[in-house]
Amino acid sequence: SLNGFDDLLASNLIPFQQCSNQIGGLVQEQSRLVGEAFKEQRKFIEMASQSAKPSNDNELMNLLKPISQLITQIQDIREKNRKHEHFNHLSAIAEGIAAIGWVTVSPTPAPYVKEMNDSAQFYTNKVLMAFKDNPTMVHHIDWAKAWISFLTELQKYIRQHHTTGLVWGKIAAVGAPPPPPCIGLDFGSNSGPTGDKSMDDARAALFASINKGEDITKGLRKVNPDQMTHKNPSLRQSSTVPNKEMKQMNLGGAQAPPKGEEKLCLEGKKWIVENFRGRHDLIVQDTYMQQSVQIYNCENCVLTVKGKVNSITIDKCKKFGIVFDGIVSVVELINSKQIKAQAMESVPTITIDFTDGVELYLGPQSLQTEIISSKSSSINISVPQGPQGDYVEHPIPEQLKSVWNGKGFVTEAIRKD
Repeated sequence: SLNGFDDLLASNLIPFQQCSNQIGGLVQEQSRLVGEAFKEQRKFIEMASQSAKPSNDNELMNLLKPISQLITQIQDIREKNRKHEHFNHLSAIAEGIAAIGWVTVSPTPAPYVKEMNDSAQFYTNKVLMAFKDNPTMVHHIDWAKAWISFLTELQKYIRQHHTTGLVWGKIAAVGAPPPPPCIGLDFGSNSGPTGDKSMDDARAALFASINKGEDITKGLRKVNPDQMTHKNPSLRQSSTVPNKEMKQMNLGGAQAPPKGEEKLCLEGKKWIVENFRGRHDLIVQDTYMQQSVQIYNCENCVLTVKGKVNSITIDKCKKFGIVFDGIVSVVELINSKQIKAQAMESVPTITIDFTDGVELYLGPQSLQTEIISSKSSSINISVPQGPQGDYVEHPIPEQLKSVWNGKGFVTEAIRKD
């Protein structure tokens, strides 16, 4: 296991650092910290192979503290240099470094690394696009490929040596209180949330340090590949939210009995919102950009997502309203009816599949959003227009016309003025 990790660093991490050195500057500094972080992880793996897993979560977090501190430094470089010419490079590293948290993931650490790899690739793809036609900048291409290659090989190493989680030894090992556990909410009696301590506290705490830092509450990575309908959308940077009052969402109608237990909790990097009926006060907060929000089987509800998250998926919901800040990648509406959604900041892409009755409200910062729809109807998009910024509704065409041009069919939308 340790020899395999050494081979991984020598064969893949060192070449990546060499490419980073060619670019220099902040990219080189970030890469140096990445190297330090994985050196600390090597020590951790070696210690784990000779010790039993600590029974006390505080002890485990103390053992992981050197890694967490380095991750915070790596991500701070990106957050403090958002206008840097190599922002995509810095972001690719800041997203991918979260893969180092695999040591706290069980029983599927390799898929977790794949998820982090995909988030990093969102930015390396932008690097590839920016430098592909410039032969004098080929080292940027090599850099992007080297980082993704390292993360891919890390996933292979984990599958081979730590298939179901970090392998611990037999002897007890020898450091911050755990975060709140995953909460299952029962609103039937309006008695407030009840605790569910089934979540691995140490894992959640490391995720918090990986993605937020120790004292950082940043703006609010990624739905699973089998849930995606559109990959690698164009990145838009968000800015300050205008102080506009959101449009009122009127979501009336009878309530159907819930199917399954009501659930609002954080599982790893995914906020889960399931099986709610008639709740207009649902809130997801204390978020960060590597988290996703997955909403399933909710009816006659309104959810507010505070802060910037990676993605939002709404599946099998009816008469559901959502207000969210910025999105890193995509908002997906799937198999739903009567959905109202309001974007307060930038959103690269909104996809709508098998969904009828959609009202989207785009703010001034989200007017560049790409909206991709299929097998859906009654989609209306409201955008602010005029000196007062009043919202004006624009229907999305549902009829298509296809014409043979001698080589293939050309399809265009039929607009009804």
